[in-house]
Amino acid sequence: MSSAHSRSSPDPVAVSLDAAVTDLVAAITRTAASNPVVLVDGRSGAGKTSLTRALVTRWPLRGRVQLVALDSIYPGWDGLDDGVEVAREQILVPHARGMVGVWQRWDWELQQPAEAHAVDPSLPLIVEGAGVLTPATARLGDIRVWLESPDASRRHRALARDGQTYAPHWERWARQEQRHIERDEPTRHATHVFRIP
Repeated sequence: MSSAHSRSSPDPVAVSLDAAVTDLVAAITRTAASNPVVLVDGRSGAGKTSLTRALVTRWPLRGRVQLVALDSIYPGWDGLDDGVEVAREQILVPHARGMVGVWQRWDWELQQPAEAHAVDPSLPLIVEGAGVLTPATARLGDIRVWLESPDASRRHRALARDGQTYAPHWERWARQEQRHIERDEPTRHATHVFRIP
């Protein structure tokens, strides 16, 4: 009597993110810059954080890479546009000019700015967050990524990650994301578009 060997099928999200990171590692390797800038955009729950963490781990150039998540900058639940503008003015523009950038973390609990962080212009930089890919920021990014994912999948992942803290604000944030997509056309400015299940 024989028994069939059971195999668990690979997680399609993990497979898609791994393939995306592999493509990005190759693209970064091809850039001539020693301090390239990577912008990663997509709606909430699309996989931006997972992708950028994996990209940092597999970063192909010598030295370290800096990662700034816009979740640390948005000034509250109505702050998508303001957070992106802070990232442009205080991080991306100085980096492009070879100057140290300084940004302040937003304390979500106290609803006020917290400690300051510096960005070294000599080091590579990844900035990830909903809204980051706009006509104004696109010229400041060497590699520009848009992650596309079905609404139901995104919502499930985002609420599983952030629980009831996020649930009351889902629609409020989604309206800001939709406005960004309609106004800024991030896919038009992306060098890479990845579909995550």
